[in-house]
Amino acid sequence: MILVKKINQQEIIVNPDLIETIEFSPHAVMSLTTGEKVIVDETPEDIIRKVIEFRRAIHHRGMELRVVSRNGSEG
Repeated sequence: MILVKKINQQEIIVNPDLIETIEFSPHAVMSLTTGEKVIVDETPEDIIRKVIEFRRAIHHRGMELRVVSRNGSEG
């Protein structure tokens, strides 16, 4: 999940798997696969960075789980 700020400065958490498209003019309008549109006060670089960090965290956790399942110990 990623934390973004709406244009009224309210923070919300969005599931990046649900982001279908993002349009920028001047604010970011995120279209979700649910049909909902969310207007956020984030730059393209910030949104991309947050999604990449989220994906890396998911991948890293998956790697840790594989190590534990192969040898029965953590690390």
